[in-house]
Amino acid sequence: MMLRICALMLLLACAEPGAAEELVLAGATVHTMAGETLERADLLITDGVITAVGVKVEATTETVRVDLSGLHLYPALVALDTSLGLSEINAVRATLDVSEVGAITPDVEAWIAVNPDSELIPVARAGGIAHAEIVPLGGRIPGLSGFISLDGWTTEEMTVLAPAALHLSWPAMALAVEPPRPGSPARKDWKAPTEQARERAVQLRELEEVFLQAGAYGRARAADSERPLVPSWEAMQPALDGRIPVMVRASEIRQIEALLDWARRLRDEESPMRLIVVGGREAWRVAPALAELDLPVVFEHVFTLPVRDSDPDDAQFRAASRLAAAGVKLAFSGGSGPWAAAEQRNLPFQAAQAAAFGLEPEQAVAAITRIPAEILGLGERLGAIAPGLDATLIAVAGDLLDIKAPVTRMWIRGREVSLESRHTRLHERYRNRPPR
Repeated sequence: MMLRICALMLLLACAEPGAAEELVLAGATVHTMAGETLERADLLITDGVITAVGVKVEATTETVRVDLSGLHLYPALVALDTSLGLSEINAVRATLDVSEVGAITPDVEAWIAVNPDSELIPVARAGGIAHAEIVPLGGRIPGLSGFISLDGWTTEEMTVLAPAALHLSWPAMALAVEPPRPGSPARKDWKAPTEQARERAVQLRELEEVFLQAGAYGRARAADSERPLVPSWEAMQPALDGRIPVMVRASEIRQIEALLDWARRLRDEESPMRLIVVGGREAWRVAPALAELDLPVVFEHVFTLPVRDSDPDDAQFRAASRLAAAGVKLAFSGGSGPWAAAEQRNLPFQAAQAAAFGLEPEQAVAAITRIPAEILGLGERLGAIAPGLDATLIAVAGDLLDIKAPVTRMWIRGREVSLESRHTRLHERYRNRPPR
């Protein structure tokens, strides 16, 4: 009896239709992000790759045809600087794995800790996000990030690019603690500005020493391959060689100005290192300098309150448009950390808000699709709709920047994935509850 049951299950498994080798997505408004927008266009997908885009694509009789009339087709969204899969419930410590102990841990690999069964992954996917960069937190050099697909049974199956970038947190340049007010009790944690400046100088020297030692180690290893491996210095070599970027977390204006000075020194030394500003709350104040040095900005502060009392109320809403107008390569991010993991689904709303305050709509969409992929060196694979690129797409019931237009379908490398999440399951459960 058991043998018959196993044989039947095997037959049923074999009878299930697999992913079609050829697929045509027909009749949608296609926002290619690599050229003009096409009305009522077709896409031909072969083995997960886009092979043709046009008003009428020729296909065989065996090709599966999906009618998307009335829908808008976009490249699926790319989320940079996230903690997806590393954070689940903030109040439960066992579900948090966003940081490591230690100040200098460049050999930490954040992506290997991703939980493929995280409930926040399908929530982000329902918002149109198909790929995310998983970053480490915690120290001055917290480690390496990985780039994953938000679909897969295992971490290995989800991983697209690893390592994707080396991460660095720039020392704080502002006063760390406000001085006590007259008449208030003295604060034990308050330090005079001169003392804070000395501590900051020590931190910057230590940071510079780390890169000098890692560079010396790399040169020594190149001259003598038998030299013992040092995991920390070995992990930094792809960044020093320019194979992966260095993503520097810096938001306050003095941090960014100090980072600009470092970028100028690297340029003068003809170093292959590539720097990217992450956070960038006040990056708009030095936008021309960022553009001159070709430093991209992963902007996380669209909905942050203005920094200074003298700033206009819409300063952060308009920051993205000022960066783009200066020629800065701009990407949006929902941020990293335990709380931010649940907010990744709102990524398109950041782009929409910036578009409402001066950023060109095409630039706003590019900042959550094409440009994030380009920043990580994946522009020839993701972020646009063109022959030769992965068929990783979303169908939207309207303009992607319209909060009322939901994502209705998603394909990752030509395979349609579910947009069901804990949110949709609970919605259906309580929508259909019996009357009292």
